[in-house]
Amino acid sequence: MTENAPESPPKPGHDVIRDYLRTLDASPGVYRMLDAQARVLYVGKARNLRARVSNYARPTGHTGRIARMISETASMMFLTTATETEALLLEQNLIKQLKPRYNVLLRDDKSFPNILVTGHEFPMIKKHRGAKREKGAYYGPFASAGAVNRTLAQLQRVFQLRNCTDAMFESRTRPCLQYQIKRCTAPCVGKIDRAEYATQVSDAERYLSGRSTEIQEKLAVQMAEAAEAMEYERAAALRDRIKAMTQVQTAQGINPRTVDEADVIALHLEQGQACVQVFFIRGGQNWGNQDFYPRVGVDVEEAEALEAFIGQFYDSKEPPRALLLSHPIENADLMQQALSDKLGRKVTLNVPLRGEKAELVDAAMRNARESLARRMAETATTGKLLRGLAEAFDLPGPPQRIEVYDNSHIQGTDAVGAMIVAGPEGMMKNHYRKFNIRGDDITPGDDFGMMKEVLTRRFKRLLKEDPDRSQGHWPDLLLIDGGAGQVSAVASIMREMGVEDIPMIGVAKGVDRDAGKEEFHRVGKHPMALRHNDPVLYFVQRLRDEAHRFAIGTHRAKRAKAVGATPLDEVPGIGAARKRALLAHFGSAKAVSRANLADLRAVEGVSDAMAQKLYDFFHERG
Repeated sequence: MTENAPESPPKPGHDVIRDYLRTLDASPGVYRMLDAQARVLYVGKARNLRARVSNYARPTGHTGRIARMISETASMMFLTTATETEALLLEQNLIKQLKPRYNVLLRDDKSFPNILVTGHEFPMIKKHRGAKREKGAYYGPFASAGAVNRTLAQLQRVFQLRNCTDAMFESRTRPCLQYQIKRCTAPCVGKIDRAEYATQVSDAERYLSGRSTEIQEKLAVQMAEAAEAMEYERAAALRDRIKAMTQVQTAQGINPRTVDEADVIALHLEQGQACVQVFFIRGGQNWGNQDFYPRVGVDVEEAEALEAFIGQFYDSKEPPRALLLSHPIENADLMQQALSDKLGRKVTLNVPLRGEKAELVDAAMRNARESLARRMAETATTGKLLRGLAEAFDLPGPPQRIEVYDNSHIQGTDAVGAMIVAGPEGMMKNHYRKFNIRGDDITPGDDFGMMKEVLTRRFKRLLKEDPDRSQGHWPDLLLIDGGAGQVSAVASIMREMGVEDIPMIGVAKGVDRDAGKEEFHRVGKHPMALRHNDPVLYFVQRLRDEAHRFAIGTHRAKRAKAVGATPLDEVPGIGAARKRALLAHFGSAKAVSRANLADLRAVEGVSDAMAQKLYDFFHERG
């Protein structure tokens, strides 16, 4: 009697998807498509899961991208939700976490800076990025740190609010330089009373809210009154503030007349690439713009790309009252509801066709089109250089990911390793990595030992997290700053880890250590050089110099931190705030170490348990 052979799993594709239809109902929810290695290919939402998935079970009628995705689908996962809005929010969260290959993906999703007017008796004005935990009034977002810094400089010229920390404010005995150059009214030493300073703060907040005209009128009246009362110094100061405000308004650029608060979002698609331009309008002022390049496919439509961008962009950001869009999106009512729920008040989505709003969208669209053209030109140039690099060094093909390594130290102290990454789109700065050299067995100044530690840590992690090299994190080429000795050492390190198929090139300075006379070393091959005017040579020099710059910057930051280090840094539970409080109370770390228990307890913010911990730490050490 023969046993029945076990059933082989169905081949990836329509048949797999069709099998799931038997267990699905009409609930809203989110579905995930996975390949044979259980990697997520695509995340989607549905008002009706059964109806949505049945579309994928059809063998025809799909775009090329969707057809490829279906052909790779080996299994699916489902999660039902109470509403379609919940499904939309869950979909965007999963896309950001899992980064599926076939979804439209926003790759640059950093937070944007704001201006914070603190809740102090004499508020300070400063730049703020991140969670809004500190008490005070927030204004923003601004497109960049540069836009915030320019606005802060303008505000200090006009309203003269303090920008020093609370600790510095409380410890001042005489005015600082900001008072001398008329950027602050010196409330720290009583040069201005609380009521007058509060008026300045109120004026600054009105300005940030877009009511600058009434402030100018108010200042003009005050100037006239001061002149009439023969308070000429005060009148001159008010005149200077009015003049500064006029200059600020002139420098603001194009400010809308009828739009008080909105994000203007324009999308341009071309040859399978996308650029989204966002203008930030707050308080009737243009607070800068930023461009984004989401990952899209050749057959992605504007509606799908723009909806995916909006969902992912506002997943971690507070939306404004209105979004002005260049194209309609597929689920505008759903997205509007989701953003309104997030903000706690109504958010509108509009595609304006006429008037000032349409002009703003047209301006954003023009910027998106020009930005994408520049990026495509740069990409084409980089692609040509990568092809030239492959030809010059006999590589299997143009490298898609080049990793360049360098070390930096001073006589072995504060040693760091640095890795930069370049690819078809230029320098990939979000992939840069720094390594604190921590090997106890490394002799100070041992560059070989440092390089071994860096590469070992880097490739051990790759072997652990991406052993089948499917996530695009493995390099196609290693560039090493050094000659034959460094290349040989790196090759032996890679052999120890079982990684021997990645080409590597050592870049040596040459005879006179002059730029343009570099020698290139490869394993098992004679040294070679490139023509002094070869674009590939300039490209390699640029990569090496960028790695050197990053390594030196990392080393300097580490050295600066070490200079400011104290024994208090070694005490568990002592953070920056408690460290400042202890140093302000005792004057030095040495005085803290000698303090008795009662004195430690007297410090603000130090509990009895923490005082005991501090006392035990220093006295156990002797």
